[in-house]
Amino acid sequence: MQHESAGPSPVFLLCEGRASLKPLEASSHQNFAETLPTEMSVRIFRELDVESLCRASRTCKLWHSIISQSEQLWRQQCLLVRVVCQREVDSDRRDGLSWKVTLLRNYTRSRVKTDWLTGRYSRVRSADELLKRKMVPLDAETWGEILQAELDR
Repeated sequence: MQHESAGPSPVFLLCEGRASLKPLEASSHQNFAETLPTEMSVRIFRELDVESLCRASRTCKLWHSIISQSEQLWRQQCLLVRVVCQREVDSDRRDGLSWKVTLLRNYTRSRVKTDWLTGRYSRVRSADELLKRKMVPLDAETWGEILQAELDR
């Protein structure tokens, strides 16, 4: 069963420097990124977490362009990953990698490392229990941090 709207959907438009709610004509596009200045679209995208941001970038060519070209979006997300993977993020940035590439290289690592550091795997009895989990290679320093966290529990 398809959902039919009773009329045009309201969207926010910038009118004379202030936001107002106005209905769009039925034939008009309803993509906010086509209507708003790029800076405003970036501000909207900044509210997304990294997984939602990646999904949004696959929505349409315009969103992909805005998201992939905005270093500030990737920087914001990368700084969150840096809380857990500071050494790795700082190394990638020193090597001249972009915020986006640095985030892509370290996001899964930060999730795995967080799981280990918070004790999610403290009661694992065999390697078979880890087979369904996404894992990444971790360096000796990271394993040292994980071991210390386990000893401190």
